Amino acid sequence: MRQAAPARIDPGGDQALTLIEQVVRRENLLAAHARVVRNAGAPGVDGMTVDELMPYCRTHWARIREQLLSGTYVPQPVRRVDIPKPDGRGTRTLGIPTVLDRLIQHALLQVLTPIFDPTFSDGSFGFRPGRGAHDAVVCARRHIADGYRWVVDMDLEKFFDRVNHDVLMARVARRVKDVRVLRLIRRFLQAGMMAGGLVSPRTEGTPQGGPLSPLLSNILLDEWDRELERRGHRFARYADDCNVYVRSKAAGERVRTSLERWLWQRLRLRVNREKSHVARPWARKFLGYSVTWDRAARLRVAPAAVQRLKTHVRRTIARGRGRRLAHTVADLSRYFRGWVAYFRLAEVKVSFEDVDKWVRRKLRGILWRQWKRPRTRIRELCRRGLDLDRARKSALNGRGPWWNAGASHMHAAVPSAELRRLGLVSLLEEHQRLTRPA
Repeated sequence: MRQAAPARIDPGGDQALTLIEQVVRRENLLAAHARVVRNAGAPGVDGMTVDELMPYCRTHWARIREQLLSGTYVPQPVRRVDIPKPDGRGTRTLGIPTVLDRLIQHALLQVLTPIFDPTFSDGSFGFRPGRGAHDAVVCARRHIADGYRWVVDMDLEKFFDRVNHDVLMARVARRVKDVRVLRLIRRFLQAGMMAGGLVSPRTEGTPQGGPLSPLLSNILLDEWDRELERRGHRFARYADDCNVYVRSKAAGERVRTSLERWLWQRLRLRVNREKSHVARPWARKFLGYSVTWDRAARLRVAPAAVQRLKTHVRRTIARGRGRRLAHTVADLSRYFRGWVAYFRLAEVKVSFEDVDKWVRRKLRGILWRQWKRPRTRIRELCRRGLDLDRARKSALNGRGPWWNAGASHMHAAVPSAELRRLGLVSLLEEHQRLTRPA
């Protein structure tokens, strides 16, 4: 570990500035404002939008700056927003700060990141400059390929809601000596949460939704990373999602029990025993990816990620049954491009091909439903090239939309080439395009 950063640092100007003075520098604030505008986002409890932030600051910044420098600035409560979890099981609570507080948090983040990030572990990948989920996945695959073919999949119980403020601030204070910065960070942590017009005080947790929360979580969990390194473990961590790789199941059970005890004693964090497992890597997922069981450990899309994709497709199609097919195709294709961009590391492509076939069948099913009456179906099938006798038999077969969507008459009437002309993105072709050598 490096030595604690001094309270006064050299900003590149003629004189050294305290940390809080670094935060309120004009150049730092303009960069923070640009990030707030780029990220957009909903208003906080005061209703102020991103577009209204700059005019507000022009009028009131002298007062706000003085409060920051004197250590008297008090953030407003965050606005509570509950969103569905990706797996559809329950909701995740976000705390949306006001745009002014987001500006100040970004300004803090830009000053604190150069102090803390260079000393973080190489096994940490979440919310760090120049690192991301793909790097974590590649690191995990490397550990498996090296023979560590058991994984301790650790799930921290409601991590962002359970962070102990005193434990966290003690870790921050090791590197930050400016009392005003420490006081400001604690006030952001303790800012109440508003829901239904009522504000609830916060005594623990660092609410998701604030720009500063990811860095604070890494500061706290860096001690966990160092403990894993001290023990000689192979691991990959992305935010609170951590996998430890070992050579046997017995070793994995010992590691899990030991880490559970250590996390509670040192960081006051609990492990969710129902979601934490010792298993083969190909039976688990990490950041949406899994691996094959063979020794080469090829990456594949985890089945749960495929199911989430299908759930999104079903919802999009349900909304599009009364619209033109081209509109539904456009909505799906936008989502598919982002999905494939994330899963472009996958080396097993069967899931892309299977989903492609499934999506085309769902789209043909939309048309079959829209045609409704047998007379309409006969007319549409004939218009698309089927002879009258075959069109009549197909339209009157008495089967449901899903069966007909997979039948030969709908493949002939609505070939894959027509769906491509409407703009449908093929997952397999998009993946091949992204992974094609330059």
